[in-house]
Amino acid sequence: MLSERDAPIIAIATPPGRGAVGVVRLSGKQLSSFAQQLTQRELQPRQSHLVTIKDANQEAIDQVLAVFFPAPHSYTGEDVLELQGHGGAVVLQMLVSHCLWLSKQTQPDALACLPGLRMARPGEFTERAFLNHKLDLAQAEAVADLIDAQTQAAVRSAGRSLEGEFSRRVDKLAQAVVHVRMQIEACLDFPEEDIDFIEQMQVQSQLLSLQA
Repeated sequence: MLSERDAPIIAIATPPGRGAVGVVRLSGKQLSSFAQQLTQRELQPRQSHLVTIKDANQEAIDQVLAVFFPAPHSYTGEDVLELQGHGGAVVLQMLVSHCLWLSKQTQPDALACLPGLRMARPGEFTERAFLNHKLDLAQAEAVADLIDAQTQAAVRSAGRSLEGEFSRRVDKLAQAVVHVRMQIEACLDFPEEDIDFIEQMQVQSQLLSLQA
């Protein structure tokens, strides 16, 4: 049995309500075989394919644009399949239900089509992006900040963090602190050497510059 962390996940990725377009997203390991069974065609990576998703009785559910992003070149770092269909709540739920049903169907080798497929928890796609090193912690938090932003300034601030600006600043500060620490340790480790690695005023000056 797959652990919660390793199980493939699925969710409606667009907000609840009525709209022209709705997106169902799946993420997991080795989704290509499932994607082919679901769409009845081989999907070329990162290309849009217009396909009709049919239910167990071969009746059409919706005509969608299917896009397959193989790992690691995806948002989560895993295989990702996006189904971009019509934005009605019922049709999107039918797509999700059909995917969950299809995942449990056995293949000739007696294995399920996509073992363990389950509904994603809120924020789990971004969580997996963080765990798979596609986003750092600041960038992952910026995703939520961007979604919750109420002003243009908040949007721009979150956008900069999402691009890695905040993380780069933190990394630069961390490197500067490490440099000062190394100089101080050199003075403590080699007091008998007639070498001034760093003076007290220099330490104070460098630390004050980091605070600025």
